[in-house]
Parts: sequence; C-alpha cells; structure tokens
Amino acid sequence: MKIFFVSLGCDKNLVDSEVMLGMLVEKGYTFTDDENEADIIVVNSCCFINDAKEESINTILEMAELKKENCKALIVTGCLAQRYKEEIQKEIPEVDAIIGTTAIDRIVETVEDVLSGKQEICMADINATPVYGKKRVVTTGGHYAYLKIAEGCDKHCSYCIIPKIRGNYRSIPMESLVKEAEQLVENGARELILVAQETTLYGVDLYKSKRLPELLRELCKISELYWIRILYCYPEEITDELIQVIKEEKKVCHYLDMPIQHASDTILKRMGRRTNQEELREIVGKLRKEIPDICLRTTLITGFPGETEADHEELLTFVNEMEFDRLGVFTYSPEEDTPAASMADQIHEEVKKAHQAEIMELQQDIAFERAEAMIGKCVDAIIEGKVADENAYVARTYKDAPNVDGYLFINTDRELMTGDYVTAKVTGSYEYDLIGELAE
Repeated sequence: MKIFFVSLGCDKNLVDSEVMLGMLVEKGYTFTDDENEADIIVVNSCCFINDAKEESINTILEMAELKKENCKALIVTGCLAQRYKEEIQKEIPEVDAIIGTTAIDRIVETVEDVLSGKQEICMADINATPVYGKKRVVTTGGHYAYLKIAEGCDKHCSYCIIPKIRGNYRSIPMESLVKEAEQLVENGARELILVAQETTLYGVDLYKSKRLPELLRELCKISELYWIRILYCYPEEITDELIQVIKEEKKVCHYLDMPIQHASDTILKRMGRRTNQEELREIVGKLRKEIPDICLRTTLITGFPGETEADHEELLTFVNEMEFDRLGVFTYSPEEDTPAASMADQIHEEVKKAHQAEIMELQQDIAFERAEAMIGKCVDAIIEGKVADENAYVARTYKDAPNVDGYLFINTDRELMTGDYVTAKVTGSYEYDLIGELAE
C-alpha cells in the first residue's frame, strides 16, 4: 500500500505529519511522491487564517477527485479536521476518515479501518497529553529538523482560534525532548529549530516555572549538534536568564523570532496582547545591548478592527526606528468564534492591503540596507544544496531560518555536501540575499 502525504500550514503541523509518517513506516507502509500512484492519501490541514483554510479545502477537493480513479482512501487530519469535522463529513463525502489534532497517534488504526470499508471520525480530548516519544520520518532533508516542545496556547489573543483547536498549553517532558533531539542528531540533523505555539513558556505547566533556558543548556550538550534556533518567542516572556543562555551558549543561534503583531497600545490592547509599545522597545533594546549581533524577526497584523490611520502611522514609525532584521506582515483575517471577528469598525480589505504594502516597502529598504552592511564580514553557514549548472552553493547563515528568511550564495570550486558547515566571506548582496565565497 502506497501513501501520499500532504502537509499544509506551519512547521508545528509538519512535525505532526512526520510523527504520523513514522508510525506508518513502523507498520510497513510505503510512501510515494506521486499522488496518482497513491492507494491512500492523507491531508494534514491548516485553518489558522482564511488563506490557509482555502488552501486546505482546495487541496482536499483536489485529492477527492483522485479518489475517483485509483485511490482507495482519503484521510483528513490537522486543524481544519479538528474545527470543521461535521462540515467536511457532510460537504466532502469522499473523505473516509477525519483525525483531530490530539488523535494523530491513531493514524495506523484509522488507515486499517478505512481500508476495511469503515468511515470514522477520530477525536480526543483537546487538552490531552501531546503525542511524543514516537519515531519520526524527517522530511526537511535531514540536516535540520524541527523540535516541537509544547502543544496548545493559553494566551487567547482576540484574533486567534488556536486555543480552540489545539487546546491549553502543554509542555512535552524535557527528558523526552532531549532523547528525541539525540535521535534526530544521530540521524543527521545538525540544526534543531525549537517550535511551539509559544516556546518561551516551556515548562510552566509541568515544572511550575519557565524551563526553556534549562532545555537549551541540555540540548547544547549533544556533541554533533551545531545550531539551535528558537522560534515563536512572546516578548513579555523573554527573561534575563533566557537572554544569558542565548548569549553564552555557542550552539544557540543569535536569532530570535518574536511576533509582536502591532505597536499601537490601543490595537495591542484590543488584540489581547500582553505588552505595550514601551515594553516592546525595552525588550528589543535589552536584546541588542546584551547580544549586539542578534538577528530579530517579527510578524505584524495590519487592518485589525478599529485600526486608525494614526495607529498605522505609529506602527510605521516603530518599524522604522526598530529596524528589525526580518519582518512579515499579514492582513487581519476575521476568524469565526473569535472575539475580534465580531468587533465593530472592521477594516476594508483594500485598506488592509494598502497598509501591508506600505509597511513591507519600508521594511524592504531596512532589510536591503542590513544585507549590504554584511559585505566584508565572515559568517558561519550551513549548505542547503548546489545551484544547478554553476560552481555555487545555496547556504543559510545564523540569521536565516529555513523557508522564511534569505540565503547566502557561495561561489566555490570546492565540492560541498548538503549539511556541511562552512565559514564564508560576504562579498555582495542582492535584495534579501547575500553573495559570498569560502573564507581562507
């Protein structure tokens, strides 16, 4: 039996896909990259914002068409499955089984059931213990891997549906994470990227205190591991202890992904965020003072209900003054069953997009200037692959998370392998990317 797996959405969802793949491999199933060859199709869906919801639905419908030909079973898992199970069952009858976010450990028995002719919905308590300790099939190429350290979220921001489809914040035990990290490194991973809905709160439920600094120190003891990268850090939870660990531990990248969403105190309050602009300026200042070469990435939402031109101008000023190394902007997407969706003063789509474009134009100038400022510097980098028909390689520096940031293109006659770590001298820049050569 050949299985075709589609993983949509975020890297946390990708980890769930890799866990399910691992469980299926252990039972002898094989996989195909060609959906036309598949006996079974699994779509691990996303519904965080409207665009993600549409992509998931369109993918399921596309796979449902294939089922009319050779495919024997279609299974939908993930966030869309959790949130809209009845609607999927009613509107897309080609779907044979639906698995919720906390029931992914039932993938094998679900596959067996649908092959025997049963249709089912597999759900578990939304606050069930996260699935952990399972062998994964890493799909990122092997030289880097995501390590999901917690599930769910307790923040309940007014625009976000995650707590309703992923449950409360639940940390994975530290000993299990260290063991999983050791296995990933043993299988070739040289960079581990820590992910959760919020990484900075790791341990508060299990150990009654924030234990991310301790987890980082434990992971740094793994000998063949080169880099540890931290994503999804909420600014109000970044402690002095965490900053010191990032500063002191050589394996922890001087890179922090810190979603702030806005800079107007009025909008931050309406969003249900736990920080104001003064506090944001303080944490950015502290990070740059303690770790001068830190790369800061953030995300913003534009067009939130009630956002005025003054709020937007305030955000522009903030972005201009903070000069984030990396920045992404989403237009606000009203999600049903969230407080923000029923707020007054919803913003017109054209205004949202105009504000988004204005912020991105400003950030583009900042990013290009920062890339240009790297010329002449030597940086460590990990090789991602070779440029076709050229004596050049694609690499990432400590400033570049996979799939969201830029690249360093290294010109060299030397033969390099994906996953190799090298030191390169930056000789030029092109927009968000850098150009370089191997350092002597």
